[in-house]
Amino acid sequence: MNFHPYTQAVGLEGNQQVIAQGPVAALEWIKNLGTNGGGYFNANGSHPFENPTPLTNLLEMLAIVALPAALTNTLGRMIGSERHGWALFAVMAFFFLAGLAACGIAEQAGNPAAIKQAGIMTGGGNMEGKETRFGIGGSVLAAVATSNGATGSTNSAHDSYMPLGGMVPLVNMLLGEMVFGGLGTGIYSIVMVALAGLFIAGLMVGRSPEYLGKVLGPREMKLVTLYTIAMPAVVLVLSAIALMTQDGLAGLTTNDGPHGLTEIFFGYTNCFANNGQTFGGLSANSPFYNITTAIAMMAGRFALAIPALALAGILAGQRRRTASAGTLPTDNVLFAVLLIGTAVVVVALSYLPALALGPIVEHLRMIAGKS
Repeated sequence: MNFHPYTQAVGLEGNQQVIAQGPVAALEWIKNLGTNGGGYFNANGSHPFENPTPLTNLLEMLAIVALPAALTNTLGRMIGSERHGWALFAVMAFFFLAGLAACGIAEQAGNPAAIKQAGIMTGGGNMEGKETRFGIGGSVLAAVATSNGATGSTNSAHDSYMPLGGMVPLVNMLLGEMVFGGLGTGIYSIVMVALAGLFIAGLMVGRSPEYLGKVLGPREMKLVTLYTIAMPAVVLVLSAIALMTQDGLAGLTTNDGPHGLTEIFFGYTNCFANNGQTFGGLSANSPFYNITTAIAMMAGRFALAIPALALAGILAGQRRRTASAGTLPTDNVLFAVLLIGTAVVVVALSYLPALALGPIVEHLRMIAGKS
């Protein structure tokens, strides 16, 4: 952290190099706390000036989730039910820990086919594309934390992850960043999922669907449906176009097959999710990808915010009903389980074919020794 000019240095081999310097520490904290992403250096969170130690890595990941996670308590206080806020937080924490465990296990296991072919046994896992000072644990923590929010700050190369390990950040974004999310986007994403779950549950048990005393009728659910289908409609269509056209396939400069499909799918997903992570094997600096990813980014901002704000206005105009025996509670374990189940079902119904053709097939090929 300084205001010094760039330093001219001579390396061990006698080559001249320029070492960039500046107010790195302050900018790093601001970008993570504001769920912005990017960084002072091109290497982002893997650069030793931006993220020198495992401790700074932990603090930076904590900064990413601090404000979005706190909004669950803010909502609980605003509606007079802190238990409801804690229920939403519990669901977020469940998905976060599940992703952390899944990604960590996949990366720690490594590539069994490569180990077998090399004739060696190793417990080091997959360290390709990762900084040794962070190891698998710190790298996975950053991948899960940044993919759950709107911060694309990374400290490892996600394109080098194992198929199932790389699928975790992808699924986190496909969840609509409802796990903590960005500054505000996470809380309204999880509320939208809750509305869908309460509507379905209300129809199943014959109770009038409502949320916090507000009735969920046809007009309200149409907006929830528009919100729900916006991401699959944009991401899947753009991914299909890229996979069917020469301009789209031209971006796959290092990989093809299932991994190439995942790279394209991941690229449009992170643009729609306003995230910024990438699978480095996709060369997206072309007119085709500049235009199509811009479409995804625009849709990710307006196609979600407009229905959410319109729904908020409608619900705000309703009178709040008094809870009765027929009201489904929204502050207990049953509600949390309903919310988790709804999120999983919506993602599975929308994206399972794409995930099956991408990372899942790649994983099966890997353990069969074909990749």
